[in-house]
Amino acid sequence: MTTEEKLTILTDAAKYDAACTSSGARRGGGQLGKTMPAGCCHSFSADGRCISLLKVLLTNICCYDCQYCVNRSSNDIPRAMFTPRELADLTLAFYRRNYIEGLFLSSAVAKSPDDTTERMIKTLSLLRNDYGFTGYIHAKAIPGADPALTAQLGRLADRLSVNIELPSSQSLALLAPDKKKEDIFRPMAQIREGILEAEEDRKKFRSAPTFSPAGQSTQMIIGATEETDYQILKLSEGMYQKYNLKRVFFSAYIPVTENPLLPSPQTFQPPLLREHRLYQSDWLLRFYHFQADEILSPDAPALNPLLDPKCNWAMNHLDCFPIEVNTADYRTLLRVPGIGPVSARRIVTARKWRALDHEALKKLGVVLKRAQYFITCSGKMTPALRVKPASILQALTALEAPALAPHYQQLSLFPS
Repeated sequence: MTTEEKLTILTDAAKYDAACTSSGARRGGGQLGKTMPAGCCHSFSADGRCISLLKVLLTNICCYDCQYCVNRSSNDIPRAMFTPRELADLTLAFYRRNYIEGLFLSSAVAKSPDDTTERMIKTLSLLRNDYGFTGYIHAKAIPGADPALTAQLGRLADRLSVNIELPSSQSLALLAPDKKKEDIFRPMAQIREGILEAEEDRKKFRSAPTFSPAGQSTQMIIGATEETDYQILKLSEGMYQKYNLKRVFFSAYIPVTENPLLPSPQTFQPPLLREHRLYQSDWLLRFYHFQADEILSPDAPALNPLLDPKCNWAMNHLDCFPIEVNTADYRTLLRVPGIGPVSARRIVTARKWRALDHEALKKLGVVLKRAQYFITCSGKMTPALRVKPASILQALTALEAPALAPHYQQLSLFPS
């Protein structure tokens, strides 16, 4: 099998990993440039730059038989494996042609977690030590691998991630019996400690080696099992607090197989709207100082498909509004729909010099179409504004309608 044939198979197999976004497009007919449905993805560096990455599996040969996975051992698909030298040479060749700026390397578990991790380490070691490659590398740590191997991987990669796959131990036992929750959380804890130790060492010695300096992340499959949005958000919140994760990625389940344990491919639609609402809720956890129990509860465990989570929270807490923008503190401002971290900081700074009115808020980046129902400026709301709950709900729902249009068929999947 040629390197190009392996690349075709292993970039396509990597497209189900949601930790980065595939280009998703094919373009031909021209004389310069080439795009493929899989193979190119994007990440963001610590300084905010968008980085193009080669997104590829080391191999799709797997000894596990996870029922939801296209690469499971029982699935009859073309298989391939790069040698470490092949993949290192390929990455460097793409980099020199300016196709990519870095590498996103994941893998199925070919023989064992240790054997697969060793092959990944050899690949990254060739790039870093033999070829002097200093570009961005995101590597997937393999649950169950020897901690010493995970430590080596962390010293070579900029970011590590350990996929939790499914939201509960019961789901793992049902669909991925070869994987255990403890095997997934153990390397997460090790990576957290490795990052903290490296940061402390570099405070003392500037030449101390780094360890996964861009942090760690994880991925969760949504919709393959029965867990509620509340359970998923509580799990995400717990992992942020315990393992200092940079990001939890949610991947809407895409049926790739017939299995009585999984939704039928004929009738099931990937829950893309639900995925979107979970990402919005995750944003509230990470940047808006919300807690999972404020967004959802055991009695109301599903996100509202018609309203974004922040607007939904505000509608359920109208007794907290309106707030006065000229006196409210930063965290209170963040609770207002239409006000984000940037505009909240601008408000806090600008009001030191003058009292703010609605026109000034608009110039500061506040989305008044949403915020106007929940704020006052020097005690005044927008003139002639209808502020009855039914009117507010109708207006906010209308604002969401254009974005929801592609998802109307999925709205019936949500509880009323």
